Amino acid sequence: MKSLAGKGALITGSDGGIGFAVAAALADEGCNVVLNGPAESAATAALRERVAAKGVKCSYVRADVGALAEIERLFGAATGTIGGIDILVNNAVVRHFHPVEAFPVAEWERALAVNVSAVFHTTRLAVPGMKQRNWGRIINMASIYSTRGAENRVDYVTAKHAVVGITQTVALELARTGITCNAVQPGWVLTPHAERQIAERMKAAGETREAAVEALFATRQPSGRFVTPEQVAAFVVFLCSAAAASITGATLAVDGGWSAAP
Repeated sequence: MKSLAGKGALITGSDGGIGFAVAAALADEGCNVVLNGPAESAATAALRERVAAKGVKCSYVRADVGALAEIERLFGAATGTIGGIDILVNNAVVRHFHPVEAFPVAEWERALAVNVSAVFHTTRLAVPGMKQRNWGRIINMASIYSTRGAENRVDYVTAKHAVVGITQTVALELARTGITCNAVQPGWVLTPHAERQIAERMKAAGETREAAVEALFATRQPSGRFVTPEQVAAFVVFLCSAAAASITGATLAVDGGWSAAP
């Protein structure tokens, strides 16, 4: 038996990157999963076929978690497919880059809706069923910017601080149940966003890709290595295991030492 056989998981923002890796890792442990995003990718379609052959339910629901009606529709579709949400992974994110005085109000509101309000609403909707079963795992994706500031990122920094606050509050409310709530703080992962940062550095400094990556690592991960989506996913699987039943309210870094650096 796989360790999570029969459990059901909803992972927001799972059409690629970390969210997709988490969905794949949970499915490989026998967990029925619902993926989510703005449009299904070839990778998610392939995952659905692969795990279905092993008897694991895997569906994709297109939904914008920045809108409450869409979140409610997503939950209805998810519970209709897998019967109940035992594991909730809040991974969906948007980010923008502007100084505060030039920050477009619409982008600010969008960031709060996707990065903060969606975490509240998905948790609010998932907790009653988890309480009925007296088992649940809520995992919110935090960031190095959950604990510090950064120029031109007021929406993202604000949102990720809020995610930690939600995590701690929910963990305390559920501390006497079989439900845990934690935040995972990934380091620099080689995602499309990271590739854009590298390309911008290459263009601005006239550097090779290798030199740009080395320079960027100097300001973040002391390990000098990218964190892989699979490493973050493996940690999420651990947090869903019986061994992690007493870990709750924590913000846990998988970041190559970035959070320990001055």
